[in-house]
Amino acid sequence: MYKILLVSSALALSSFATNALADGAVTGAAGGAITGAIVGGPVGAAIGGVAGGVAGAVIDPPPREVVTYVQQQPAPTSRVVVEQPIVVGKPLPADVVVTPVPDNPKYAYTVINNRHVIVEPRTHRVVQVIE
Repeated sequence: MYKILLVSSALALSSFATNALADGAVTGAAGGAITGAIVGGPVGAAIGGVAGGVAGAVIDPPPREVVTYVQQQPAPTSRVVVEQPIVVGKPLPADVVVTPVPDNPKYAYTVINNRHVIVEPRTHRVVQVIE
C-alpha cells in the first residue's frame, strides 16, 4: 500500500513539474524519483530523484537554430587544441575564447580539436559537441 501511495505521489509531482516548470533538472528529478520508487521504494525514490535531477540539468540540448548556426560557421584560421577530453556538462579551460551566438545570447561556441562546441558563455560549460 505504501509503495502505491509513494508512486502515485511521484507521478503527480512529475505531471506538475513537467507542466508548470518544464525545466530539465525538475523533470529529470521527477522521472528519477518515479523510477527509484518503483525499483527501490522510498530510498530508491530519494536516490533516483537526485540522480535524475543531475542528469536533467546536464543534458539540456540547445535549440535546433543554435546548432544549425554553429554548424555553418567556418573553422578559425588558428587551431585551438585542448588535451583534456571535451565533455558535455564540464567547463572548458578558462583561456579558450568563445564567440556568442548572435540571436541567442544564452549560447556561445568555439572550435576545439576541429569540432564545433556549444557552451554557456558565462560558465564555459559545454552544452553540446558537434561531430
